[in-house]
Amino acid sequence: MNLKTLRYFVTVADSGSLTAAAAAIPIAQPALTRQMRDLESEVGVQLLQRLPRGVRLTPAGVTLYESAQRILTEAARLGRRLSHSQQKERTQVVLGASPTLARLLLPRLFENCIDALDELELRAREAFTPALLDWLERGMIDLAVLTNPEPGRALSFQPLLGEPFALVSHARMRIGPVVSVHQLARIPLLMTSLHRGLVDRQLASLGQSLQVRAEIDSVDSICELVLRGRWATIMPVSVFRETPQEGSIVMSEISGVQLHRLLVLATRIDPKPNPALSLVHDLVVAEFARMERRGTFSFAAAAAEATGRR
Repeated sequence: MNLKTLRYFVTVADSGSLTAAAAAIPIAQPALTRQMRDLESEVGVQLLQRLPRGVRLTPAGVTLYESAQRILTEAARLGRRLSHSQQKERTQVVLGASPTLARLLLPRLFENCIDALDELELRAREAFTPALLDWLERGMIDLAVLTNPEPGRALSFQPLLGEPFALVSHARMRIGPVVSVHQLARIPLLMTSLHRGLVDRQLASLGQSLQVRAEIDSVDSICELVLRGRWATIMPVSVFRETPQEGSIVMSEISGVQLHRLLVLATRIDPKPNPALSLVHDLVVAEFARMERRGTFSFAAAAAEATGRR
């Protein structure tokens, strides 16, 4: 008795006919009939009662049918587990990045990872820093690019670079290329909760506050609303880089304070070496170095691009 024979027997029982079962498998009916007779001979009892039009299970056939269903179900489950285990032999690394960085970082990084290690499967998940920290500590991701992570975490941190913030608005708001920190309080802003927290902490020592009309934890939504011309935002300068804009964007420098974020690459502290993870770690560092050389995180370069689009 083997799995194929059991599948044939279950198909015959479900079809109620050797002819219908032979067509469904498919197999020649004489061969299927022979298989069923061999099965009956092997188990030593009659399993199928032949009728003028079809077949019907005998009491012994019902018992074998119920057992065969359980056996085939377990065999299918085992096959899926073995297949999944084989697929997991591919080296998988999961990278977390914020929505403001994923678009800049991932395209070239993905290609570089595949070129460096063909069997590497790079996965990426987008979230803001608090969620990325939680995922990293719980093992849901392997490394993450974070913004100003809080100290005291049992993780390994490597600073990548500091990036300035800029005030970004539509030309219809008539905001100049330089805005003083005192003027910020009179400009209606939309901000993510993470960026607002960073900027509020940096303004606190100056006794300054922002006029935040709404916190929206969607970078794309804030960008779209800024393009409509009624609100401005304070964001890292790279967010509006290399993005086609419908309308005139003004990127203003904020004077009187150095608003910025610190980008950090974080991994868990693991004594066991992981060559694939080390490779992705090094490629992330190299990609940020390349982007920094290109001026991706430079206010002057970003402002010049914005001016050129107007």
